[in-house]
Amino acid sequence: MSDLTRMSAAQLAAAIASGEASATEVTNAHLERIAAVDDRVHAFLHVDAEGARAAALDVDERRSAGEPLGPLAGVPVGVKDIVVTRGVPTTAGSKILEGWRPPYDATIVERMRAAGLVMLGKTNLDEFAMGSSTEYSAYGPTYNPWDLGRIPGGSGGGSAAALAAYEAPLTVGTDTGGSIRQPGAVTGTVGAKPTYGGTSRYGLVAFSSSLDTPGPCARTVEDAALLHAVLAGHDPRDSTSIPQPVPDVVGAARQGATGDLTGVRLGLVREFGGEGAEAGVTAAFRDGLDALTKLGAEVVEVSCPNFQYALPAYYLIAPSECSSNLARFDGVRYGLRVGDDGNRALEEVMSLTREAGFGPEVKRRVIIGTYALSSGYYDAYYGQAQKVRTLITRDFTAAFERVDVLVSPTTPFVAFPLGSRTSDPYQMYLADLYTIPVNLYGGPAISVPCGLSEGLPVGFQIMAPTLADDRMYRVAAALESAVGTLTPGELS
Repeated sequence: MSDLTRMSAAQLAAAIASGEASATEVTNAHLERIAAVDDRVHAFLHVDAEGARAAALDVDERRSAGEPLGPLAGVPVGVKDIVVTRGVPTTAGSKILEGWRPPYDATIVERMRAAGLVMLGKTNLDEFAMGSSTEYSAYGPTYNPWDLGRIPGGSGGGSAAALAAYEAPLTVGTDTGGSIRQPGAVTGTVGAKPTYGGTSRYGLVAFSSSLDTPGPCARTVEDAALLHAVLAGHDPRDSTSIPQPVPDVVGAARQGATGDLTGVRLGLVREFGGEGAEAGVTAAFRDGLDALTKLGAEVVEVSCPNFQYALPAYYLIAPSECSSNLARFDGVRYGLRVGDDGNRALEEVMSLTREAGFGPEVKRRVIIGTYALSSGYYDAYYGQAQKVRTLITRDFTAAFERVDVLVSPTTPFVAFPLGSRTSDPYQMYLADLYTIPVNLYGGPAISVPCGLSEGLPVGFQIMAPTLADDRMYRVAAALESAVGTLTPGELS
């Protein structure tokens, strides 16, 4: 057999099911790969080798006993370290949670364990998922396997880099403003944001509760769909979970892979066609669009005039919600505690703990959000941003009356050099220019590779109406069938 780490999740699942390989062999191969390359990539914050081998052995034993198993049983997965995992360190990339081992699993982790997936460990991220480059992790940055001097995207750069470095065939991310799709774009992998409420937030360390959405990351569209099907579904423990059937995303991906998009209307957003994107990114996106039209799709230009306000609206809504959510990290109940020497008041201990435990980007957003929610400013800032959110939702609704999906580049530029934007937050925030609108709307979106610019991957974004996740998978798989997948050079 070929190198197990180079196989897709679907191929690995088939090999395990047929007996060509055991789950233990597959798991060991990926653990060995992590040991060989992760000192250079730093995709993982914690590797649970013992737990992974035990889970793989359990799958092998159950298969030998003839028990029915899920379609991904025995396939390894990495989990973004903002998702709580029972007994396994969960830091959210922050010093304030260093060493915390949760007493329970997130719903999506429970579902993966029940499906027989083997958790390899926890992947790196910008602290509390606040960032676009994974440079704001308190435990050091992750490096892009395409060029170790460049960023892997963020906030979920660890999950994307683990895929591109062949350390895992599947990973889980969370998407608040593009944190699954943007890392996928710059690492040449696939990242899917489900409909908000389509995957449970129970057990996610909260950043922005009205936006946070867990979802699948993979190297192929079919693999992403297979993991999506495991993660999704109603959860009564999440008050925002949608009590609706999960769309047939796997069937849609396989239909799309046949390469027939006859009758599918693609909406080209006029407001995304102006200045801002690099020429190479625009060229690769246009090539991807041409490939889809050759498969029978029709391109229709649509106007979404309020998309131009998405970035400022997001950077009021998300920080406001984060300032509320992060108030729970006070040094009293769990995590870091600084200055508790018996002589300081509670307020001083809380202040010292947050000063030591939170990084600069988290502090920046907490301050912005607290100001926006303060008395006298709530209506002027947070209230106005929510009104803009409604206008953006109306733009999406009107556009989807004319087209089946909307398309755009995923990011305006390819992976930029490490350290080149950390001193200018606005330039960093521009990485999410094309991804943020669909988060404010709540619909699903996926990034799939469409080519290279300057030897670096470019992502093609497909956005669909709420609860129509299957549409984006069909178009994404069709594009993948036309342009192929991307493979980085071997790490030296």
